[in-house]
Amino acid sequence: MSAEQPTLPPVRLPADAELARDALAAPLLARAVRLARWAGPETRVGAGGELVDEQLQDAVDVLGLTVEADGEDAGEGVGSFEDTEAYEEAVEEAEILAADAWRLAVDTGLVAVEDGADDETPGGAGPGENLALVTGGSPQDVLAIWLDGFDAVFADAVVPVLDDLDTIVGEDGEIDLASLDWDPEMEGEFLEGVLGNLYLLTVSEGGPGDGPVPLPALAASMVVPDDMGEPTDDVLEQVSDAMMRLDEQFRLLEAIGLVEYQPVDEALMAEEGEEPAAPLDDEDVSRYGMVRLTTLGLYGVRARMLDAGVDAPAVGDLADKGADALLGGIAGYPEDAARAETAAWLSGREAETAARELLHAARGADAGSPLRRLHCQQALSLVGTEAEPAVREVLDDAELGGLARVWLAERGAADVPAPSESMVFWLAIDTIAAQLDADGDLREVQELIEGLTGRHSGFFEAAWRVEHPATAEVLEAMGRLHRDKTAAKEARKAAFKARSRSGS
Repeated sequence: MSAEQPTLPPVRLPADAELARDALAAPLLARAVRLARWAGPETRVGAGGELVDEQLQDAVDVLGLTVEADGEDAGEGVGSFEDTEAYEEAVEEAEILAADAWRLAVDTGLVAVEDGADDETPGGAGPGENLALVTGGSPQDVLAIWLDGFDAVFADAVVPVLDDLDTIVGEDGEIDLASLDWDPEMEGEFLEGVLGNLYLLTVSEGGPGDGPVPLPALAASMVVPDDMGEPTDDVLEQVSDAMMRLDEQFRLLEAIGLVEYQPVDEALMAEEGEEPAAPLDDEDVSRYGMVRLTTLGLYGVRARMLDAGVDAPAVGDLADKGADALLGGIAGYPEDAARAETAAWLSGREAETAARELLHAARGADAGSPLRRLHCQQALSLVGTEAEPAVREVLDDAELGGLARVWLAERGAADVPAPSESMVFWLAIDTIAAQLDADGDLREVQELIEGLTGRHSGFFEAAWRVEHPATAEVLEAMGRLHRDKTAAKEARKAAFKARSRSGS
């Protein structure tokens, strides 16, 4: 492609108000808000800002997570129990949920804490500055809080799960991070890459769209080299390791509303010291985990990409830009996204003025100009007859007169002058050049080429004389793509003549 293309396809996102509602409905943030409203003069925290033990139980009660010893479940997310061990596990789970929500409330400024000096001298807590923004702020304020929460959960997700703290705590009581074989930067880059791949799969044409992605496929996208045919046993083990890491991470990210996740079936988990087997066929792949980015997740991952300097466009980004930015920006967009972006651009403009701006931006003899004119023509197809005065202004323009006549004729306008032969052939070359630059469907391009040559006898004899910067390249492409051997040969001869004529 001659024009500079965005790194990623454009994503379609709903209005900020809808995203903000989704953010406030995310389970972890919703719990954090409830705890922030509960926090007050009687709330006591430890040296790290965490709730002291007796207050943690109060937080469990506030969140409706209390588990009754008789087996009756008094709150959300915890089942009923028939034995002591199961009951104790459920109590521990409820306390973890409450502690996580409290930590998020602190991390996002929903709660302000004054750390305690020690266990004997606890600190206090109360509502933070951001709590008022939950109901009194703008959607952008809410989304900013949610993004802070996403960052905090992401940081937690890349920390290794420690089953036995005693093995890494030194004699001085400090945690020996070196013994963990953990590189926080590498772990962060891995999860960033996974979320980036999931984002790309979601927004790309031909991807799963709103459908879930199998966890093994996502893990393999990060581990298996692109040029590897059949993965080796060592690579399969790495894929399995990655799946288990992602299983833990997606469980955390689901709570903040980033993903919808179907966890790995526990029946498939390997025994201690064994590697879990990779799925062998499509029938059981869903048991190995399925994940999809929510709409809020698309927003969140895109925000991180933009912060990292990645070009991750969204439909509507160009609505307040000039016509030149629109025509250049949608050059690499899929057809549906380009149409949506153009409609958004047109919606805030008067038809005649918009048409005049589009036509002006479509001019040029640079390599990207044919595609700009194609997108200009497509944009004008969305404009009503009020734009006719602006279109008639370019009837005598060598570059725009052809598309202007097409637009007027399609609307049944009167007094449309017939184009000269040179304008007809110039428009033909320009149209083919644009289609080639758009990397569209090959069959459609072939049909366009064969249709043009079929309607115009002596096409190639006239075409090589056309004063268009892409004439030789177009004729060479016609020689490659035309399915009639005789016509293809004529096209190649015409291309040679065009190059000789231009001296290139």
